Amino acid sequence: VLSACGFHLRNKIALPAELGPVKGTSTTQYSPLAEAVARGVRQAGAVAADADATEVASLEILSERWGDLPIALDDRGRAQEFSLRYAAVFVFRRADGTALVPQQVVELSRDYVAPPENVTGTNTEREILADELRREMAASILRRVDGVIKGGAPGQQPSP
Repeated sequence: VLSACGFHLRNKIALPAELGPVKGTSTTQYSPLAEAVARGVRQAGAVAADADATEVASLEILSERWGDLPIALDDRGRAQEFSLRYAAVFVFRRADGTALVPQQVVELSRDYVAPPENVTGTNTEREILADELRREMAASILRRVDGVIKGGAPGQQPSP
């Protein structure tokens, strides 16, 4: 029944073996996003790069940015609802330094209610949303890499 409407499950992300060892890096030391992306790259079949290896492909997280934007106010002018925004810039380079996936920006957002009287609950909800956005960001970055590798992009050679 689901196939009749065009629905199909996503295929597992798989990186080609000829890509060689891959490492995930970030300009932010101890970045949870970089760790999640590196874990996803390993799960996609990439060989983990040795710490001292020089000829490796790299998925580089160039920047991450968080922001809260008030989207609703109460009768006293206090923010009641916020939009949590998360943006990351990344590039995927082959071992020779050429860009397999050129620099791209991924932006995600989630709305949450934050009554001024319940600050404790608001902070907890925001932390949960931030963790969820981080996981979703890593998955989104890996899907973009997978899309370029499987389908090719303008100016890119798809893998066999």
